[in-house]
Amino acid sequence: MPTNVIMPALEMAQETGKVLRWIKSPGDRVIKGESIVEIETDKVTVEIEAPASGILRDVSAQAGDVVPVGKTIALIFAAGEAGAASSPPAAAPAAAASAVVTAPAETSAAAGAVKASPLARKLAEQHGVDLTRMKTASGRIEKADVLAYVESRASLRLPAASPKARRLAAERGVDLKIVRGSGPGGAILAADVGVAKTAPAPEARRAEAAGVSNVWRIMAERMTASWTSAPHFYLVREVNVSRLITWRERVGKQTGARITYTDLLVKLVAAALVQHPRANASWKDGSIVRNADINIGVAVAIEDGLVVPVVHRADTLSLADIAGRREDLVARAQAGKLRPADIQGGGFTISNLGMYGVDAFDAIVNPPQAAILAVGRIADRVVALNGQPTVQPTMVLTLSCDHRVLDGARGAQFLSALADLIEEPLALLV
Repeated sequence: MPTNVIMPALEMAQETGKVLRWIKSPGDRVIKGESIVEIETDKVTVEIEAPASGILRDVSAQAGDVVPVGKTIALIFAAGEAGAASSPPAAAPAAAASAVVTAPAETSAAAGAVKASPLARKLAEQHGVDLTRMKTASGRIEKADVLAYVESRASLRLPAASPKARRLAAERGVDLKIVRGSGPGGAILAADVGVAKTAPAPEARRAEAAGVSNVWRIMAERMTASWTSAPHFYLVREVNVSRLITWRERVGKQTGARITYTDLLVKLVAAALVQHPRANASWKDGSIVRNADINIGVAVAIEDGLVVPVVHRADTLSLADIAGRREDLVARAQAGKLRPADIQGGGFTISNLGMYGVDAFDAIVNPPQAAILAVGRIADRVVALNGQPTVQPTMVLTLSCDHRVLDGARGAQFLSALADLIEEPLALLV
């Protein structure tokens, strides 16, 4: 039996995914774990890996198609299995190309009248090959003929580039062949596309006129749905962070790791969720469903919008481990290299805008979660200490809650426990 390649559910509320491009073509041999297709959701762009080794066949979703979650988009046949396609003969590219010539445009027949195999037509569509401009000795175009034609056209070869760089180039009409890459081995990164000066293509101009990317548009729809369906309420607490600052300095010296305040908050939020598991839950089909693990999402701003990669089982990790995972997730999010598992399973989200000088803000709950913590900047403020005014470093926390899961008392209990941990963090084991 062939193995199905399906449109995966990368998040609980996802209903569809968009195929951006096929990394492998029909008829290619693929290895289990090898990236074969790039898809996009409202949260992230990811490369999906082959679930088995064999021959990729029966691709039913093309670039640009929006596909429901769970639908089969291709099949992988094991070598020798009935229906498996044979790989093209290992002939020299030049010799194979000699069997294909370009017909004059003015004398070519209509595309529908061209004699070509279904696989050749699919491959030609994927690579933008005009079958009406091709001739073969047999009079019928096969897959091997299209492959040879593609190989013979240097104009179709693109340099190595990250998925985000390719997407930005397509949106802005940038020719990747004239962009100098700054990544490993000369690979083109999104930043390289950003500084390239090329007139935008019509598609890019339409995107600019619309004002948003597809990722941003879907994010807006999801947040609107959350705002209009989840009854939000907010709890605000100002906390003294003098001991948090000391803790960060001490742990940084002990471990040698680059510890951020977000890392500390992930650790402390996880500890508070152990005490108050109701905050680690969601509303589903009229019931409150508690999450088995403590997986904390960290909101990361990228050029196309906002993604929330997840630090899984944060309650079991040391601060150094949390810092390493968070740094890796942020780097891959900004490079468009997140994997499906990186955005799955989040039960609680932290959104920190302190680095932008924001004192406090109200965040929208990230569905289907029950709460999100909005974190403001650390600033010196006048507070009462032992009955006397004094200047202390403080931080404002705002907890946004879905009232279907958390009421005011339960939300306040969680926030109070978190505040106590922030003000006395040294009690936790590092």
